[in-house]
Amino acid sequence: MTAPHKKVSILIPVYNEARTLAELLRRVEAAPAGGLEKEIVLVDDFSTDGSRQIVEQFGQKSGYKISLHPHNRGKGAAIRTALEQATGEIYLIQDADLEYDPNDYPKLLQPILDGRADVVYGSRFTGGTHRVLYFWHYMANRFLTLLSNMLCDLNLSDMETCYKVFRSECLKDMKLTSDRFGIEPELTAKLARRHFRFYETDISYSGRDYSEGKKINWKDGVAALWFIFRYRFFN
Repeated sequence: MTAPHKKVSILIPVYNEARTLAELLRRVEAAPAGGLEKEIVLVDDFSTDGSRQIVEQFGQKSGYKISLHPHNRGKGAAIRTALEQATGEIYLIQDADLEYDPNDYPKLLQPILDGRADVVYGSRFTGGTHRVLYFWHYMANRFLTLLSNMLCDLNLSDMETCYKVFRSECLKDMKLTSDRFGIEPELTAKLARRHFRFYETDISYSGRDYSEGKKINWKDGVAALWFIFRYRFFN
């Protein structure tokens, strides 16, 4: 029988999000977490806009852990650093902008707390309220998700979502290597290869455009094609 969950580690990679970070952290602190203690793990990926100072300020508060990268390494590298610091029985990945709403935590956590799921993805495309933005981003996401599903034998609607939640045991002894946004297909492929139980739930999504700080671009989409094949069949 699985031991009861007591703590969720909220893993937040940070890179040049000074405009949104403090407000995001206030929302994370206030959000319900299914009765679990929250451990907030911040990793600053060598921000140059004042984000690092905000990370250091919040790191003085109880319930926070922080790490500061000495140079920019990418989202995947920041998540790996956060995983090294996390001590919860459940891990939840949270971006440092305001695109994703921490008030969705209960629905993300509940399938794991109920013992039904090992992994939960929050989908932006299954009915939640979302901001309408770029058509070609949407099509690229759908294509990458379809390809990932075909190779991993899954039926996810949003492989690239930020909101990925896992029992900590799922990542035990798993070697992650992606430095940038390849972490999304890497996690999906390696979790699928281990035959963990995936669930998906709708979430709200307030997407932003490039003038508001969006960072992922077409090059990351092209790279994702390679990562989907690489992590399904190789390391």
